[in-house]
Amino acid sequence: MSEPLFLKSLMHDKIWGGTKLREVFGYDIPTETTGEYWAISAHPNGISVVANGQFEGRQLDELYRNEPTLFGHPKEKVFPLLTKILDANDWLSVQVHPDDAYGLEHEGELGKTECWYVIAADEGAEIIYGHNAKSKAELRQMIEEKDWEHLLTRIPVKAGDFFYVPSGTMHAIGKGILILETQQSSDTTYRVYDFDRKDAQGNLRELHIEKSIDVLNIGEPENSVPATLELHHLRTTCLVSNQFFTVYKWEVEGLVQMRRVAPYLLLSVIDGQGSLLVDNKLYNLQKGSHLILPHTISEWEFDGNLEMIVSHPNNVR
Repeated sequence: MSEPLFLKSLMHDKIWGGTKLREVFGYDIPTETTGEYWAISAHPNGISVVANGQFEGRQLDELYRNEPTLFGHPKEKVFPLLTKILDANDWLSVQVHPDDAYGLEHEGELGKTECWYVIAADEGAEIIYGHNAKSKAELRQMIEEKDWEHLLTRIPVKAGDFFYVPSGTMHAIGKGILILETQQSSDTTYRVYDFDRKDAQGNLRELHIEKSIDVLNIGEPENSVPATLELHHLRTTCLVSNQFFTVYKWEVEGLVQMRRVAPYLLLSVIDGQGSLLVDNKLYNLQKGSHLILPHTISEWEFDGNLEMIVSHPNNVR
């Protein structure tokens, strides 16, 4: 039987988190400083569990290993992507992620290329996206002198904005921003600056200056240029496509018939409600639903009014 895999997943408390995951999506959050929902994840630090059908109760990492037919017999040994929703009630640290080679050598896991779709943003909200140093030597000097005003590039953001954040990009999500993040399945982050704030025990959080300088790129970040196609009852926007993943925004208004064009798809409903029809069985979709359409599903129908962020891996290894 072909059926979608609906998922239930873990929340993560963060020093910068808040309550928007409850207020916007109706999730049952564990704390008043809940920062992340790892909505589709097979990473050891937050593994999703199937919530329906014949695979109910199975962990996504185990399912990926032992049911390869569901994923088109993939090359990757581990589930390659991770979908998060982040509630930045305060600034995240200024940080950078390594590429695969550096991550595997130094941390024993993949690097992290990621991208952000801004679901909501307070008026005046900003991100840090890139830096102004012209060389590694200047980068080191500005970091050591804590010249953050001149080093960091701040950009205003609003709902609907999209940013591609390749490994090696200096970045930070600012206060008052709710985003959906699609990334490689990695939890490696190097902090460059953390606004000198202290954790609940009164300690400054660890920084990773040398590793950050090792992996930070020089020059402007490589952003993407989204491309939109208008179809009958469907507006599809390719937000980014690279060696790791392709990410779309799908806007459905009415009945849409679709066929699989990738081994499997990760879907997150960020607004609206509607239904999904697979093999004559109807599934409810609503804001906050997260699911995988496995390889065993070749065609399906959406109906209703839905906004979704959809991704699939691009097999390169």
